Amino acid sequence: MSEEPQEQPASPSSGAVQRARADLAAGREWKARERLVGHLAAEYDAEALELLGEVSYAMRDLPAAGAAWFGTTRRGKDVDESVEAWRERHGDHFAQMWSSLPRSVRELEGNKRVDALRRRAEQVGSSGGAGVGAGHGQPGQARAGQTPAGQAGAGPARAGRVGAGVGDDAGDGGPDAATVIALVLGVLFVACAVIGLVTVLGWLVPG
Repeated sequence: MSEEPQEQPASPSSGAVQRARADLAAGREWKARERLVGHLAAEYDAEALELLGEVSYAMRDLPAAGAAWFGTTRRGKDVDESVEAWRERHGDHFAQMWSSLPRSVRELEGNKRVDALRRRAEQVGSSGGAGVGAGHGQPGQARAGQTPAGQAGAGPARAGRVGAGVGDDAGDGGPDAATVIALVLGVLFVACAVIGLVTVLGWLVPG
């Protein structure tokens, strides 16, 4: 008879996750959240990421929960609700959505949804907005503005529009010199035409 495979022990939680759970047990949700955010800025931790989503959701900060859960394999009604709120907060402006992800999530490659969001941000960045900079998906702020310009819908499930209006107010400084000159010449032409007409009528109609 073959021996039954032994169960693999679960990987222990990180110290940050353990301390965050202790904070939650003591009713300090805000402290647990700050601890997890700081931990995830330094390294990728799937358990911490999922717990951050749970804490944010419990605090009714659905956009923050959506940003955390977007980089996980977690699915469910609460995830869909939170991701939708996350998209709504940023108006489907995909670069803002990208930059709102925890840093360790942006640096991690291999997550299909996160990778798709990265590619969309790079596409928008190459078209003139601020996109994803080089080096592990860090937001590129050297090209324009504070945040990378819009990201596309392949990342955030159904997101399908790029943030509109970026740079729309460029060139709104009033009429240019050519327009003013054209108007002046038009007025002079009309004035000369009127004077000429009066002169001709004076010749044709004596007295």
